[in-house]
Amino acid sequence: MSPHAPRKGAHVARSPRLEDVALAAGVSRQTVSNVINSPDVVRAATRERVSRAIADLGYRPHAAARSLRTRRSSTIAIHLDPYAGGISGVVLDRFIHALTDLAGERAMRVLLYTARDHDEELVRLRELLDGGEADAVVLTGTSHGDPRTLWLADRQTPFVAFGRPWGEDDRHAWVDVDGAAGTRKATQWALAHAGPDVAFLGWPSGSGTGDDREAGWRATAPNAHALRLVSEESVRSARAVVADALDAGAPLDALVCASDSLAVGAHLAAVAAGRADLPIVGFDNTPAAEAIGLSSIEQRPEQVASAALDLLLGTRGAADGSDAPSHVLVEPELVLR
Repeated sequence: MSPHAPRKGAHVARSPRLEDVALAAGVSRQTVSNVINSPDVVRAATRERVSRAIADLGYRPHAAARSLRTRRSSTIAIHLDPYAGGISGVVLDRFIHALTDLAGERAMRVLLYTARDHDEELVRLRELLDGGEADAVVLTGTSHGDPRTLWLADRQTPFVAFGRPWGEDDRHAWVDVDGAAGTRKATQWALAHAGPDVAFLGWPSGSGTGDDREAGWRATAPNAHALRLVSEESVRSARAVVADALDAGAPLDALVCASDSLAVGAHLAAVAAGRADLPIVGFDNTPAAEAIGLSSIEQRPEQVASAALDLLLGTRGAADGSDAPSHVLVEPELVLR
């Protein structure tokens, strides 16, 4: 996780983690995990070196991690969204890939499952958990009143959500990207390099993620009446909306967008209107934005996956040292092209 990513109730000091032990002993995280959980598979000299590092640092394996690793399958279940085309799905793909890699380093496995809606997903989760095929869950696509979080909490199943509860019950562990921080960076750059009229192209209000990204722009734009354009998540829709704004002569020095799909549509409209040089910043840093040469906000899904796994395995406890769940916001990066 980025050293700049804030954590709820974070203190400067923290308890030593498995990664610290690995660094001190000069071994991999997997070797440390093996010394703790399966010492017989590690050479005596290496065991001694790791044990000495554990003692020197005062590292204590978290009870939740030990409990999870001693269950039947050591498997984390995560929902695989159906393929829907578009541009931005690559972010979740990167997250799942990173989660699988990092879980493997910690002697855990990842199991993918599919479901068309939350009701079907709960049926599928019950089958996986009751059948011993999975011991823990990573939730994606969280929403207001998400029934999955309460269901998993009632079962006392270890789980972490990729996505905030957006003001609702947040007693469960979650990790998310600080979208407002990303659009603040983009707006600040646009103000410094393009001019005062920095507009925002986002989704209709009511989306937690979309409203968060809009808030970063709104808090940074100097003009309280700055242009706010609305589009569905579609290249075609975004192109039409921006084309109308340009045809109407709207003041537009630069454009910050809620996604790369919207940014690509905006770019196509700008080119058609003879404004190919209009600075446009997307969000997600997808290959499409890179191919066209658009600036974008990088969500760092690999760091999100690392933080999610830390929370799930209990290696990132509360700041007061208790077993209470923690929340992690990963600060995104502005990628300029």
